[in-house]
Amino acid sequence: QKRACNWPAQRSMLSLGLGCLALVRPPLLHCEGAQLSHAAGSRLAVMADRTFSAADAKGGIELDPSKTAMVFIEYQNEFTTEGGKLHDAVKECMDETGMLAKSASLAKKARKAGVKVFHAPISFKEDGSDNPNKALGILAGCATDKLFTEGTWNTQFHESMTPEPGDVVVQGKKGLDAFPGTDLEEQLVANGVETVVLSGFLTNCCVESTMRTAYEKGFNVITLIDCCATLSAEAQAVTSGSYGMFSKPMSASDFEELI
Repeated sequence: QKRACNWPAQRSMLSLGLGCLALVRPPLLHCEGAQLSHAAGSRLAVMADRTFSAADAKGGIELDPSKTAMVFIEYQNEFTTEGGKLHDAVKECMDETGMLAKSASLAKKARKAGVKVFHAPISFKEDGSDNPNKALGILAGCATDKLFTEGTWNTQFHESMTPEPGDVVVQGKKGLDAFPGTDLEEQLVANGVETVVLSGFLTNCCVESTMRTAYEKGFNVITLIDCCATLSAEAQAVTSGSYGMFSKPMSASDFEELI
């Protein structure tokens, strides 16, 4: 027997295709002619944009190198190398932690241990037409100063962080978070990744944005606090603040011991 539902008032089911929360009750629910199977109806409510359900979330699991990915964010000449437009701004922070040398060394050790190495570069068209929010905030600065212009030396990887065969280079990063508009999640799932290890630039911007989303999607998240850099000591301080809310912060040497 069909049960009518007041869609505007009750919203017993919101379309998964719209990326909303699906709430269903077994055994069968008919709403405006749409039928949900018993199997679908018996599942726990799951956000459509989560990688893992609440029951399967990976936060806090024991690290398995074969199910781990290091995601190196924006190790590009614009940041890492003298002559890059942003290098002077991050150089002091980079030098204080030695994050570039540590990251390069860790990438080599991770590959040998069976950890998947991901690289997440960013780039924009010269006219900024693909910049997703070019009139506001840090992305406005990218547009005005023509940062990370595709096809230029500035967007190339630092020589010590050049991807090697078997590495994954994330495609499509235009914003701060490495998930929206890219193939990052698809590649993580395809490689059976449960633990995401983050480092790179900027500590309180792209790294933090990606950390928060990875956490929300149900991944086990680790942040390498001495393999990140940003514009000031004050901004770098998020590694001892918000990082602990959305990840397990640790040093590069501590992570080495886990793999």
